[in-house]
Amino acid sequence: MSWTRGFLAALAVCVLLSAGSVGCGTSDAHEDRNGESTSPVGKVLDDTDQEGRHLREVEKKGAPEVGIEVQPDSGGTWDVRLSVHHFRFSATDAERRAVAGRGYVRLYVDDRPVTRLRSTAYRLPARLVPRGTHHVTARLYADDGTAWAVKGRPVQSTADITASQPSPSGTARPSAMSGASTGATDTTDTTGMSASGIDLGTRGRGSPDRVGKAS
Repeated sequence: MSWTRGFLAALAVCVLLSAGSVGCGTSDAHEDRNGESTSPVGKVLDDTDQEGRHLREVEKKGAPEVGIEVQPDSGGTWDVRLSVHHFRFSATDAERRAVAGRGYVRLYVDDRPVTRLRSTAYRLPARLVPRGTHHVTARLYADDGTAWAVKGRPVQSTADITASQPSPSGTARPSAMSGASTGATDTTDTTGMSASGIDLGTRGRGSPDRVGKAS
């Protein structure tokens, strides 16, 4: 019958497509309008950061990286500059899902959340850096709120800064800085060099978002 011949013809086409590595079924992997894969990325671990956000483990090769440099600025403020590799900042209205090598940065001072960044520069207010030595950390996150991780540790970078005694204006005067190397571990380098020797020439003040409690 004609319908039988039509069915057999469709089946034959399907077999031929399969032989050419094209199937008749559907795949779990898709591409978004930017051509990026939306299939699952990495493995979400049971481990979390200090805010209770789960780590998203990826292979070390090609993993996102971040470097940080902090320099004293006028009025007791601090100029924070980031460098990233294998990573792109997403837009503020990005969909809440993990896309390989994309997301935002959370900035911390002494493990306290300060702001969410979607660019490489930020001015740290003097009120957040009282007299003494402080640790400024940049940590990478996917858009679904999970922290990018390698070998079970968050991808982050930390710089130590020291604010001296208050000036006559009442603000602490910056007196020193140190950079941290880029990597997936919380490694602090106190040699005073910029992060990983990477060019940190990008300027601007960024577009920070307020950081709320962990979801």
